[in-house]
Amino acid sequence: MTRSISRRTILGALAATGFAPAAFAQLGDYPNRPIELVVPYGAGGGTDVLARAYAEAARRHMSQTITVMNKPGASGAIGWQEVINAKPDGYKLAVITVELTTLPHMNMAKFTHEDFVPIARLNADPAAITVPVSAPYNTIEEFLAASKKANGAMRMGNAGPGSIWHLAAAALEDKAGVQFNHIPYQGAAPAVLALLGGHIDAVAVSPAEVTTYVSAGKLKTLAVMADARVKGFESVPTLKERGIDLSIGTWRGLGAPKGTPPEVVAFLKSVTAKAMTEPVLKDTMDNQNMGVSWADEAQFRAAMQRDNIYFKQLMTRLNIKA
Repeated sequence: MTRSISRRTILGALAATGFAPAAFAQLGDYPNRPIELVVPYGAGGGTDVLARAYAEAARRHMSQTITVMNKPGASGAIGWQEVINAKPDGYKLAVITVELTTLPHMNMAKFTHEDFVPIARLNADPAAITVPVSAPYNTIEEFLAASKKANGAMRMGNAGPGSIWHLAAAALEDKAGVQFNHIPYQGAAPAVLALLGGHIDAVAVSPAEVTTYVSAGKLKTLAVMADARVKGFESVPTLKERGIDLSIGTWRGLGAPKGTPPEVVAFLKSVTAKAMTEPVLKDTMDNQNMGVSWADEAQFRAAMQRDNIYFKQLMTRLNIKA
């Protein structure tokens, strides 16, 4: 891409966000080197898949590449802390997820969602209960009955202590009067692999993270924790349809360290808005049954504030601790 084309692209992006062309001067030559996008979970999960598709789509609207780096551990806290500590110059970003509003309430993180500048939310997905296709239960009622009979021995995999999938399973315990043996992993993908390997009995992750194996006939999803049935899983009932009033799930978006210049954030937001129209990102989200849920900086910030309050209350009520 030539410098003139790159300049026009940036000016158009800034105009889309309401920034005047004069703001381009404040950007300088940003970006003049690759941007690192930290995924705080292991490779292969829904967050990782989304990040890599986004990086490819965004590359078509900027002069530099976005390099995805997986930094798993502590339910996301390790990767996020690295980004928060980075120089706020727009060259190190993070995929942020709902766990940003849960980990601080378990004393698993010294940071909060306010340590990030939200760029945009891209996706939202509900939790779902998925089991091996060979499991003896074919409905959520049968699974919960088996869980009660197991008396705490039913092994439920999650993406780590304090992860949304841990909280989803804990909330289901509360609503259904059952008890699970919660087994943590460093992300949803390792939990799903453990399920495939017979090391656990179920997972409470998103449909997007099991869709490949459900389609291949290796796993079956018994219920989704959403207000309505999920695209691609139309035959799977919601918990609400089965008399359990529970709707809970994740979201994924992009964040920069606090203090990142507003003109850089505006540029990244406009690039992201354009990336969302690219087939490579749209098709990936569609093929993985990932729900599109766009929110700009202000809307995303407000949503995080609401979730922070909700999960603090939920975790206090359920006495969930690290």
